[in-house]
Amino acid sequence: MQAGGLISISELAKRAGVAASALRFYEAQGLICSVRTASGQRQFVRDTLRRVAFIRVAQSVGLSLQEITEALATLPAQRTPTRAEWDELAQHWQSRLQARIDTLTALRDRLGACIGCGCLSMQHCHLYNPNDIAAAQGNGPRYLIGAASERSKSALGDNPHGCTPPAGAECAKPDQKY
Repeated sequence: MQAGGLISISELAKRAGVAASALRFYEAQGLICSVRTASGQRQFVRDTLRRVAFIRVAQSVGLSLQEITEALATLPAQRTPTRAEWDELAQHWQSRLQARIDTLTALRDRLGACIGCGCLSMQHCHLYNPNDIAAAQGNGPRYLIGAASERSKSALGDNPHGCTPPAGAECAKPDQKY
């Protein structure tokens, strides 16, 4: 450890279990910051270890760097965050992590059916479009093969797929060629 409680990039990399290049990347993204010595070497305050640990855990559960950046921005930059500040950040992420857990659980439970369907479409699969009323008719292109009941078709009105098209776009009709 260097004088003044600062640690070098190599020591931080070793203690945090990441490559020095990852630390330089995190710094370039604004996730961590360093001070430079007279010779231009990066030096980090000790609490950067906690930030790097937080970044690694957040990445391991699938959070984006943008989400991590926004979360770290809520913590004080000029001092080590208190336990209460870390706890507040954790509480904020609880619902987000629970939603991710629920999605992964649904994927795990329905993966066989999804692969069996053959579409493997993230845009149209019932896992990503849970409000699709055509899903009740089964997997595959039900409207195109005539498996949907007339009652279901009439309930759809101008939207034969039960989906929400992007703004300014229209859904294709069942008899349209794609």
